[in-house]
Amino acid sequence: MTEDQPKDIAAQMEEDLAQRGEEKYLLCLYVAGTTAKSRRAIANLKKICEEYLPGRFDFEVIDIYQQPIFAKEGQIVAAPTLVKMLPLPVRRFIGDLSNKERILVGLDLRPQE
Repeated sequence: MTEDQPKDIAAQMEEDLAQRGEEKYLLCLYVAGTTAKSRRAIANLKKICEEYLPGRFDFEVIDIYQQPIFAKEGQIVAAPTLVKMLPLPVRRFIGDLSNKERILVGLDLRPQE
């Protein structure tokens, strides 16, 4: 091991962190009709994305009442459910997404405490 290796590792870590700030997020929100909980989940997701991921997100809202096949394919057992497809790893969040801190940590937008 040479003295240059730790500098290389540190430089690589800084580069990885910089790239992480440019990653595009692909999100799927599964809802069950136009219930108040579904509308809150959509509004909460939109607000989080616009604030923390401006220009770096795509999300699709899928109504499992209108398209039940997607619930089966996505293994959705409760609604609303948010699925973070990209960046990996895939993560799932159930509920109206009102716990903003939990969502931010789960989306890797805030460090865990």
